[in-house]
Amino acid sequence: MAPPRQVTVRVDGVALRVPEGASVAAAIECAAGGVPAIYRRSLRGMPRGACCGMGVCKECRVTIDGVPNRLACEVRCSEGMEIGGAGTGDGTL
Repeated sequence: MAPPRQVTVRVDGVALRVPEGASVAAAIECAAGGVPAIYRRSLRGMPRGACCGMGVCKECRVTIDGVPNRLACEVRCSEGMEIGGAGTGDGTL
C-alpha cells in the first residue's frame, strides 16, 4: 500500500506537511510540536483544546479558510488549507 499523499496546510501562518485526509486537529497537534495545543481561550481566558475528538464538546473550534467556528476534529486537511485561531492567543502554538 502506498503512503498517503502529503498536502501543505498553514496553521496560524506556519506551513506544515500532513497526510491528505488527516484531521485538522491532528495537523494542529503536529504544529504544536509535542506541547499540548491551545485552540482558543474561554471568556475567562482559560486555554481550551480538543477534548472528545468527535465534535460533541465543540472545544476544537478554529477558523478554516476564513470560516470561523469549524470543528477541527471533523474537518479533513486538503491542499492549501488555511487554519487560524489555533494558537495560545499570542500567535504561537
